Formats: sequence, C-alpha cells, structure tokens
Amino acid sequence: MPKYDFDLFVIGAGSGGVRSARLAAQLGKRVGVAEESKPGGTCVVRGCVPKKFLVYGAEYGASIESAKAYGWRVDKARFHWPTLRDSIQSEVNRLSGIYASILEKNGATLYSERAEFVDAHTVRLKQSGKKITAETILIAVGGRPFMPDVKGIEHAIMSDDAFLLETLPERALIIGGGYIACEFAGIYAGLGVKTVQAYRGDRLLNGFDEDVRSEVGEAQLHNKIELRFNVSPTEIKKTGGGYIVTFNDGTKIGTDMVFMGTGRMPHTLGLGLENAGVKIDGKGAVIVDEFSKTNKRNIYAVGDVTNRVNLTPVAIREGVAFVETVYKGTPTAFDHENIASAVFTRPPVGSVGLSEAQAFKAYGKSVTVYTTKFRPMKNVLSGKPHQCFMKLIAEGKSERVIGIHIVGDDSPEIIQALGICVKAGLTKADFDRTCAVHPTLAEEIVTLKQRVI
Repeated sequence: MPKYDFDLFVIGAGSGGVRSARLAAQLGKRVGVAEESKPGGTCVVRGCVPKKFLVYGAEYGASIESAKAYGWRVDKARFHWPTLRDSIQSEVNRLSGIYASILEKNGATLYSERAEFVDAHTVRLKQSGKKITAETILIAVGGRPFMPDVKGIEHAIMSDDAFLLETLPERALIIGGGYIACEFAGIYAGLGVKTVQAYRGDRLLNGFDEDVRSEVGEAQLHNKIELRFNVSPTEIKKTGGGYIVTFNDGTKIGTDMVFMGTGRMPHTLGLGLENAGVKIDGKGAVIVDEFSKTNKRNIYAVGDVTNRVNLTPVAIREGVAFVETVYKGTPTAFDHENIASAVFTRPPVGSVGLSEAQAFKAYGKSVTVYTTKFRPMKNVLSGKPHQCFMKLIAEGKSERVIGIHIVGDDSPEIIQALGICVKAGLTKADFDRTCAVHPTLAEEIVTLKQRVI
C-alpha cells in the first residue's frame, strides 16, 4: 500500500494548479485536485475572460456611434444586459468544463470542495470531511477581492459579483484606482451607465509609468467617466432610491451601485496553513523561494497566492517550473523580469519593462526616453478624441531597450511582440532598422524620436 493517497495534491484548479496537475499526471504521478468553485480559477470564471467579453461589449456601443462617420446607419440601437451577461456565463461554463475535462483525461482526481490543511501532508475536504494525504502539496488558490473596512460595506459589490448582476444600474460608483477599477469604470460607462470613479490617490494606476497614468486618466474623461481624486469612502448608506456614499472630505455621492475595486489579496484566510507550519507574509501571501517552495520541504505554492507577479500566464509558467523541479529533477526558477502585461481600459494599456522613474533610478543619466502622441487614423473620421501614446526607454551607449509603454487601440496585442524584443535585449538601433508597416498604429514604435524636455 502507498504511504500517501496521492503523490501530489493541488489545492486550487485555476490556471497554475491545473497546469501543474496535468503535467504531473502525465508523468504517471497520482494527482488529486480540490476546487471550491468552478475549475478555471479567477481568470476563467470571474476575471480575465469574462471581463474582456464585457470590454468587447462596451466597445460595441462606441463603435456603433463611430460607424456613422463611415457611412453606416444603425437606427434604434439599444443594449440588452441579460443577453451579454448570459452569453458570457455560457462561455465561462464551457471553458470551466474544459478545465475539468483536462484533469479527468489525464487521470487526475477532481474534488469539488474546499480543501484545508490538517498537517503538512494532510488536507480535509470541508464539505464531506474526508481526509486526504499526499507526499507533495501545491497551494494554487489564487487571490480574492479586498473589501475595505467601511461602514455599510455590505451594500457594496466586488468584481466577483459584477458578472452576475440581475440588472444594469443607471448610476455606478467605482471605488479604486487600480486596473480592476479602471477597467470596470470603462465597461460600465461604455454600456451606458453614468459612472463615477473615486480614488484615494491623485492619479490612476499606481505603479505604472507616470505618463501612462496621466493618459489613462485623460481617456477615462473622454469616456464620460467622472473622476474624484484624493477621497476615500467612510460610509455607504442604503436609501429608498439607491445608496449615498460619504467620503472623508465630507462630500457625498448618490448612486445605484457601489463597486469596490480596491485590489486583491492572497486567498489564504482559513486555509489552515498554520496547521502545516507554512509561513505567510503580512499580506497573507505564501512565502516561497525561487523554486516556489515554502518553508516546508514538501509544500509548494504558485500563482497569485504568492503575490509575486499576479498574472495568469505567470501562474502557468510557475506551475511548469514546479513540475520540472519536483518531478523531472531539473530545478527550474521562472524568470519574473520583463513580463509584458495589459490593462483593458478603453483604449487599453500595454506595458513591459521598467517605467521611466524606475529606469532613471536604476541607470541614472544613461537613460534616453523616446515618446510620441498622436490621433489614431481610425479616430480621425469618427471624431473620437482618444489619442495614442507611446514611450520607449533605452539605457547606455548601446541604447538597450528596457521599457515600452503604450496607451492606445490594440496595445495589448502589440506589447506581446514587443515583450520579446525587451526580453531579448534589443536596442533602439534594432527598432530603427526595422521597416514600418503602413498604415498602422504599431509602426510608430519604429519611428520614435527622442523626447525634448
């Protein structure tokens, strides 16, 4: 009889957990997986995928309006929220089923329950009470929305709830300035909701390049989003006609929905990590080394629960590295440097490498900055005010490219290819030698001129 029920038990069936489980099972390992929600994790069920469908839905409204200048007439166009909501959930369920099927086809056992630690080799399934032992345990539970301690917070919704609204509100108040808040403000405004976005800071998207932050703020205004800065909510009060939100400066805003987009945190609360002796940091993130190993020799963690780089593709790569390290005898540490990312505002953001401030801090006067700002060709006939901004940051005599930031249509698609260039250490001269594809928005990245200060 085997000493343990499984060789590997994975807590969480998101992208990182499923990839790890599948690869380990393909190597002949006995693998168990526990998931308290639908397989697929945050990205598939309540994050990236359904959110981007909402962004597409919001964009159609602007496209219909812009189409008039291109000779199209669309009479009596109107938006029907239940159609979009239900179509998205149908696709989410389809994708979640694929994730479950992947585990099944590769011989992994899926438990549709929450698993909590009993000790370093044992978990208990919360609903059935069943205890399961495993030689190695992988924590891949991801993150959860953070809800601040505000009086009346029970009246607010979080991002998990946004995809399942029974009806779309006439007015929405978005609290927060990070990517989730900015994206959903753009979504609601695009769907015809009167939207206010309130943030405790003085500019949106803290942590991004300063020019990007300014450009996104300008774009939000173009999207008819009212911005309130340097304010924090102190009370949410339900009224007969909606809600009244009071802020720390004494101002009040009336709304039909309060959306808390105040960030996410590792989903470790109640996981029983103390029973296994696994250490976490002050934010609840599981502390791991470069090989995703915790302080316990048989327990690992990947993805957002470690709070390293909280992106789905990163969790997948960390999961692959985990299997290489533990089951293939090839210690592998995923490189978290120069990871391209996107923010699906309207227009979206694409970013890779260092911001301008980070570059000057790291390399000083050897940094050169190239920028451009222009009106995309598509917006000329339609009269849309949105512009495109591009920034390329280089360092040293060779002008190695160490950062690229774009705010504009299709920037997430463009930044994927540019991420290869930054990762490869290409120089500004390499960009200059590359012939432009005309007429495109992307061609501007190979014709950039040095910024004049």
